[in-house]
Amino acid sequence: MEGQKQTNFTFEIDNFSEKESVIASPQFSSSGCKWFVKVYPKGNRVEDHLSLFLHVANPKSLRLGWKRRASFSFILLNQSGKEIHRTYESPCNLFFAQLQGRGFPKAVPLKKLQEKGFLEKNKLIIKVEVKVIEVVDAAQVTGKETMDVCGFQVLYSQAFRVTWIFEEHPDIAVNFKPKSQLVKTTYMNILLGLIDTLNKLPHSLSETELSNAQSVLIDLTEAGFKLDWLKTKLDDVYLERKKIADGSRVKELEEQVKNLKAELNKEKIKSAAAKVFSLEETMCNLCRAELNNENIETIPSDSDFRKLTSLYNKLMNATLLLFRGIRYLDGKGMVIDSCMFEMSKM
Repeated sequence: MEGQKQTNFTFEIDNFSEKESVIASPQFSSSGCKWFVKVYPKGNRVEDHLSLFLHVANPKSLRLGWKRRASFSFILLNQSGKEIHRTYESPCNLFFAQLQGRGFPKAVPLKKLQEKGFLEKNKLIIKVEVKVIEVVDAAQVTGKETMDVCGFQVLYSQAFRVTWIFEEHPDIAVNFKPKSQLVKTTYMNILLGLIDTLNKLPHSLSETELSNAQSVLIDLTEAGFKLDWLKTKLDDVYLERKKIADGSRVKELEEQVKNLKAELNKEKIKSAAAKVFSLEETMCNLCRAELNNENIETIPSDSDFRKLTSLYNKLMNATLLLFRGIRYLDGKGMVIDSCMFEMSKM
């Protein structure tokens, strides 16, 4: 069968060590389908590996509903054509409109490329082996079509997410072995729902949602899914919510302290005003005592008037200083104390 024939395609990249951005190979055909390879010299989603991906060429020219299934692997060759590195074969990969490329983010460690024999004359030679298993050029799309992704029948709209899950966590379902496809699909939908919940912002999740997520995680784990990574994510959500709650409590306490300071300042102002009135009364009493000491029994002389005027001026100056103290009290603390010091020198 033509769909089972293997196609080999080899291409070269000169001055490879100088390359930084992604490199696209020339197109080639396999089982009537056009393909090309993307090379990431500095890695894709990783920084310490060479990344290699097989892509469907010209996907926009294909009819709605197209898909491809293919197995492939990459081989690095030296100048004499000898194999020096090979990736494992990636079996039965599904390509479709939402997932046009598949491959190996960690194809080769960059350190290994620097070893003797890999980059002769600074040239990288890459060979890709492709075996196309299935070709669908068009299909009537209603939005309810399903496809098989790693043994699970999922909607086309879910295929990209499910594929990503199995690429990131290949052993996620090794212990999940129900015979019913309906049961498998149901569990996969529950898993996708759990991931959606945990991808929300922590502060937007209610306690009920978190409690349900905890229960669902337990059920999926007991069914055979390996979900340590989701448990870690759930723990992180709880921790983030605790930080948010602690931060809110700190802000609440800061606001209470601010209000208490405002009340304290009001009390200080009231206390300072009371001191002014008390001191004014004291000064009046001193004036009376001074006059009594002078035994003024007749019409006051010019000297008496000067004494009275002096006492009056002292009283007014003292009152003015105290009121200044009240005015600056809120912004500069107890200025009233310095005013009292000035008064003591009168």
